[in-house]
Amino acid sequence: MLHTELQDGTMVVRLDHGKAHALDLELSRALGEVIGRIESTEEVRAVVLTGTGSIFCAGVDMFRVLDGGPEYVDDFVTSLDATLKSLFQLPRPVVAAINGHAIAGGCVLAAACDYRIMARGKSTIGVPELTVGMPFPLVAIEILRFATSEAHLQELVYRGRTYPVDQAYERGLVDELVEPESLANRVLQVAQQLGSEPSARFRITKRQLRGQALTMMERAHETDADVRAAWKDPATLDAIRRYVAAMKQK
Repeated sequence: MLHTELQDGTMVVRLDHGKAHALDLELSRALGEVIGRIESTEEVRAVVLTGTGSIFCAGVDMFRVLDGGPEYVDDFVTSLDATLKSLFQLPRPVVAAINGHAIAGGCVLAAACDYRIMARGKSTIGVPELTVGMPFPLVAIEILRFATSEAHLQELVYRGRTYPVDQAYERGLVDELVEPESLANRVLQVAQQLGSEPSARFRITKRQLRGQALTMMERAHETDADVRAAWKDPATLDAIRRYVAAMKQK
């Protein structure tokens, strides 16, 4: 599900889970375990997160949500919250190499990183959850609030659009655009530059920058019971089925 490779102090973590690297319980847990190992390893000074092939991450595996039942939804939301939060607060520089579509949970994964570089082309990025009928867990909302400007946050979340690369850059969803053939080298360059900072200085500064969002995330237990209930609601499951059927016809 994941490939890791240490390159001159930078750990490259590559999603490789099915055709679209869709987020399910197993991938969420595996990514959380890798993040935990990175945090405990002084040898790793920076991280690059990317996808295999032409897709970064297509978001939550809706088939698993439909088939897994209420227990799966509870386990998955709990695991995904923990993994996203761990990535967001990892005391190492994390650079997203967005090599293709980054949809829904894939967009949130990228947003949790410290710097986001996207390959030019026909790929899109965004969070269409509400158009599918699935409200966001609080951790995801706080990551998006941190990563993009208030001027664009409500449009991003409420309208559920996915943006081509130039519009994504204008809205602050990505920090830099490069040609596809330059992506791998550029992300390593940025990761190594950020990783060259004294680790204590970077850790303290990152905690200061993200402290308010992390404080809000501590309240997730107060709101995510409603999120789990909504994801398990028959009306939501019907909306997911319609969305999946529409995607198959495209």
